[in-house]
Amino acid sequence: MAQPTLPLEALRAAEVIRRADIVIGIPSYNNARTIGHVVRAANAGLAKYFPQLTAVVINSDGGSSDGTCDAVLSARVEDSHLMLLSTPLLAAHRLSFPYHGVPGKGSAFRMVFQLARQLDAKACAVVDSDLRSITPEWIDLLIRPILFAGFDFVAPYYQRHKYDGTITNSIVYPLTRMLYGVSVRQPIGGEFGISARLIQRYLQRQDWETDVARFGIDIWMTTIALAEGYRVCQSFLGAKLHDAKDPGSDLSAMLQQVVGSVFALMEEYDSIWRQRTGSSPAELFGFRFDVGLDPIAVNVERMVNSFRRSTADLGEIWESALERPTLAEVRNLASESGRDRRLFHFDDQLWTDVVLQFACAFRKHPIARGTILRSMTPLYLARVASFVLETEKLMAPEVEDRIEQLCRTFENAKPQFLTKWEASGKAGKHYAAARSQDAPRPLTAAQLEVNHD
Repeated sequence: MAQPTLPLEALRAAEVIRRADIVIGIPSYNNARTIGHVVRAANAGLAKYFPQLTAVVINSDGGSSDGTCDAVLSARVEDSHLMLLSTPLLAAHRLSFPYHGVPGKGSAFRMVFQLARQLDAKACAVVDSDLRSITPEWIDLLIRPILFAGFDFVAPYYQRHKYDGTITNSIVYPLTRMLYGVSVRQPIGGEFGISARLIQRYLQRQDWETDVARFGIDIWMTTIALAEGYRVCQSFLGAKLHDAKDPGSDLSAMLQQVVGSVFALMEEYDSIWRQRTGSSPAELFGFRFDVGLDPIAVNVERMVNSFRRSTADLGEIWESALERPTLAEVRNLASESGRDRRLFHFDDQLWTDVVLQFACAFRKHPIARGTILRSMTPLYLARVASFVLETEKLMAPEVEDRIEQLCRTFENAKPQFLTKWEASGKAGKHYAAARSQDAPRPLTAAQLEVNHD
């Protein structure tokens, strides 16, 4: 597949600038309230820590209508170039700029990476546009390990409220750690440093039109770095204060895209992660310190009610994804959820079984993957509700200990999981061969029968 070309205005800007040692990318969509601060922090960091190097700050916008672009242009810029580019949102616009692919954060990153390569940058960092806690030091901590310590990928390590980042804490962190044997605490954190050679690898990939273009980009970047042997580290950035959401609100699209990307990459790299055992922490840069965090309100009642209602609505799909003992425990938990909520408890082993069995179902039924992933949302909400109830009186170190226990449960489950994963792969190939004889049609729950022996 041919690499998409950059838009004319981007090529002209690159021709004027010619080259840059550092590129900072800031994707955005309706972030006028916060992006000015992010741009100023990025430029201050470049001026303070890398005054001898040339740098470019690139805002890749997804069609904002709230004045985000004006906020970027009006931000005070002194010591580095500023480039403002627009990512078309409508499908018709994408025809004119096919390299953007699917509108989303990943597509914005792709343009940043293409420009970094065009400018022959030695290092690139990407940061979210809704950050309120970013400081100039973040730029140093994301870039310095790339330029001066030979690392290829710098993941963020920061303190977050115990109910912020629940997809990370309950699924992505423990699962990624179990698979690839490296403890990267924030694999979908949003702020990363990337070397030139890793950027080149990203741009060689052919899956930019998948969920990678949306919320899947962060775990995609992290997984490739871990699986393919690039040098990975972490940098402590302090607090992450951003426009956080109640984990009980509608995060279903993000959950599906992130978890779908994790599961798809599991298939691609299964010959690698099957050989890895245990885990060790990635090297950590920066000075760790305690910080104050914004509180996050959580509606436990809504999450538990969603789980209880879904037991009837999604029962057939869950029967296809979960083994009989696991499904029985899930249904028993749902039946008990109408009682005293303080006793509601979705334990670590049951949750680990659910996630790993959904991974096998995803592999076994490729045509029904969307249905399978959507049906996982109420189970995730139930786990989060249980975690909130269990940790509401715990301090941050105690909460981190609980997450560590979950990670160990995942790691202990890996040997048995390998056998089930291999079986699901064989079943998936058999099913695909049978389906190829028929005209494509939607898959029903009844067609998702699995052998629970």
